[in-house]
Amino acid sequence: MKVEAVLQGKGRDVVTVAPSATVAEAVDVIHNKRIGAVLVVGDGTMGIFSERDVVRGIAETGREMLDRPVSEFMTSVVHSCTRSNTVQEVMGMMTRRRIRHVPVIEDGVLLGIVSIGDAVKARIAETELEASALKEYITAG
Repeated sequence: MKVEAVLQGKGRDVVTVAPSATVAEAVDVIHNKRIGAVLVVGDGTMGIFSERDVVRGIAETGREMLDRPVSEFMTSVVHSCTRSNTVQEVMGMMTRRRIRHVPVIEDGVLLGIVSIGDAVKARIAETELEASALKEYITAG
């Protein structure tokens, strides 16, 4: 299954915040949208700010981080994929890099984002379809 199929199923909406947004503002967006991360986009910057970044920031800086720009705490090395990558390829990247969110980017254009939950859901659906086809094949013979 290709990433394009995942985007068709879940949609292409991507929640973003500006690099100048405070950590408190980004945390509020994450909480209210019930998501695990936001993309930090603007001023030629792209990063990801996730729940893990919140935990790391609090451990290193304490509560004062909430009033500081999200750009100070975001993950600035963003690993992305394209619509033509397979879900299996993206899951492999997530596992190797220990990340849970991968933006879908082509020709510099942000097309969506795939989370580990999206990838797992897609792989389960693909596996169930394969199992059903095999069962049908076996019982038809």
